[in-house]
Amino acid sequence: MFNFGITLIIFYPIFALLLSRKEWFPKAFIGMKIWARVILYIPGIRFKVHYESKLSPNKTYVYVSNHSSYLDIVLSYCAIPFYFVFMGKQELRKAPLFNIFFKEMNILVDRKSKIGSHRALEEAAKKIDEGHSVVLFPEGTISREAPKLRAFKNGAFKLAIDKQVPIVPISFINNWKLLQDRPFLQGLSRPGLALVEVHRPISTKGLTLDDLLTLKAQVENVIENSLNKHHQKTN
Repeated sequence: MFNFGITLIIFYPIFALLLSRKEWFPKAFIGMKIWARVILYIPGIRFKVHYESKLSPNKTYVYVSNHSSYLDIVLSYCAIPFYFVFMGKQELRKAPLFNIFFKEMNILVDRKSKIGSHRALEEAAKKIDEGHSVVLFPEGTISREAPKLRAFKNGAFKLAIDKQVPIVPISFINNWKLLQDRPFLQGLSRPGLALVEVHRPISTKGLTLDDLLTLKAQVENVIENSLNKHHQKTN
């Protein structure tokens, strides 16, 4: 998406200012939501979000979704109405200009290191303690066989159980068709309608780590069933 880089250059002075002070992060978040819509508008990508239930601005959530395209990141800012913190892969630290969002506001995780992954989850837990929701991709990386899911990792579910906050599954139905899986900023996009389903929050109240695998399977089934339902309609 060539327009991603061009629009980032245009918005960069604003983001650089708003990200210079922690108390301005919510304003930077609003700027990112506006920027996300600009990114989608230029190549003619529209989006439609279906909410199974109303999310509360007064609750903290752990959001998890399938990951089939870099478009998932952009659409998260369109689909999730309230402030959240992203957990992204370590490689984003090297992304020109874009890495400014991961210096303090969001979280980088080195998925190849157990220590790095543990530290990232500790940082995410602190964000939740501060009242901020967190967005994670439990597959860890983009699925190259979309819409088929990669195996989910445990981190997001351990985080939700440890902090006793609801977990919200999100299904990005066809992002992989609209933006190719290529190196960062190099994927070709095409016009179309991006479909998103934000599912009902799943409570973790009273759950322990003994329930982790059951919770993970429940969330995986919700997303997989959603993808299968839409995929079968188009075949």
